[in-house]
Amino acid sequence: MPAATGSTADGATVMELGDALAWLDRHEGRATVDGHRSASGRPSERMAALVDVLGHPEAAAPVIRVVGVHGKTATIGAIAALLTAKGLSVGTLTGPHLDRLNERLVVDGQAIADDELAKVLSDLADLDGLVPGPASSWRELLTAAALRWFSDRPVDVVVLEGGGLEDPAAVVDPAVLVVTDLEPGGSPPGGRADGSPVLALPAGVPVVLGDPDPGGGDALRRGLPPHPLWQVGRDYACTANHLAVGGRTLDIRTPGATYRGVWLGLHGRHQGDNFATALAAVEAFFGAPVEEPLVREAAAAVRAPGQLEAVAHRPTVVVDRACDLVAARLVGESVPEAFAAARSRILVVGLPEGAEAEPLLAALGAGSTRLVVACAPDAPHAQSSASIVRAAGALGLEVLERDTVREALDSALGAAHPDDLVLVVGPPAVVAATRAALGAGRR
Repeated sequence: MPAATGSTADGATVMELGDALAWLDRHEGRATVDGHRSASGRPSERMAALVDVLGHPEAAAPVIRVVGVHGKTATIGAIAALLTAKGLSVGTLTGPHLDRLNERLVVDGQAIADDELAKVLSDLADLDGLVPGPASSWRELLTAAALRWFSDRPVDVVVLEGGGLEDPAAVVDPAVLVVTDLEPGGSPPGGRADGSPVLALPAGVPVVLGDPDPGGGDALRRGLPPHPLWQVGRDYACTANHLAVGGRTLDIRTPGATYRGVWLGLHGRHQGDNFATALAAVEAFFGAPVEEPLVREAAAAVRAPGQLEAVAHRPTVVVDRACDLVAARLVGESVPEAFAAARSRILVVGLPEGAEAEPLLAALGAGSTRLVVACAPDAPHAQSSASIVRAAGALGLEVLERDTVREALDSALGAAHPDDLVLVVGPPAVVAATRAALGAGRR
């Protein structure tokens, strides 16, 4: 542990936030992050030892656990809004963050303060040597920090993002499991199509599945002990999902109720589906429908930073952190409907390593834009802007190349008419840089 820079009333040492984050980052390449040393046991076993040393903060409040490939963050935000409307204090752990690590740990809509984050990480650093076995990973420590902070507040309910058996969140027995969607090919999240177990879950825990493929429900049944399964399209559904000013108007059917004309302040048809999954999850949690006025209150309050988020006007600038084909297709389908009034479109793109630039540009609807501006994210494992330029050229698009996100944004804004749409797409670093440049980031 770095030298302490402060102390609490009980004499415990507390690092400055920068030192605490540096300590956390030294665990980046360990355990669950790169898969090394897995022979020593599943990461959930290391997490079990870690939460044991911490006094089992994971047992302090019931947990709704959310897993899947896409839609987790928006679904967690909607679940939290519904629980808050019910008068409960809610802690959420999500990822990735756009600007600061603090954004991942939230209680009642407020990210953890710098001093609280420094303290909880300092507490973990003090206890680090007491956990047997190999060193914990960055993700295990962050999950433990969130659980510890939630228990100290305390909160009434925790909504936790987490994957399969080897995810740190597997240490928690949830009250409800939400699976937003399945892996390509229909296998469970992080898992295997042969039906072998990929998720740890006690018998009887309700599972809400946001993937309509009937085979996905069958795969989950094979991979889990007996449980109630609510599947979208069969047990619940967003039965009407229409464009509205500033968002969508939804009709939703759940096992216990029907809700009509609910206004959701998010763009994209898929966000209506995410909200329906969240509503089903909260109904499963309470074992009863949510009162209609509270559903309307929650839907109006939901926010999804970095997901088809309008961050400026005249010209309209919209950001989205789509980095794979599925997410890009959702953006490509949503933008023409949600921003149909735009005179023309300019696309600013930065991509991570491994993303296939040409099919991703096509999925984003780049063929309908009048200009593509390529840049490289200021982040590790970023793809070069040259690869995006080549892909845009192969599609016959006019393209500019800029070194940074800020330069790309300036070029796009300089070329834009006040009635144009500037769509900025890329990993969190691209979205965060755009939001910061336009004053939409941290205040």
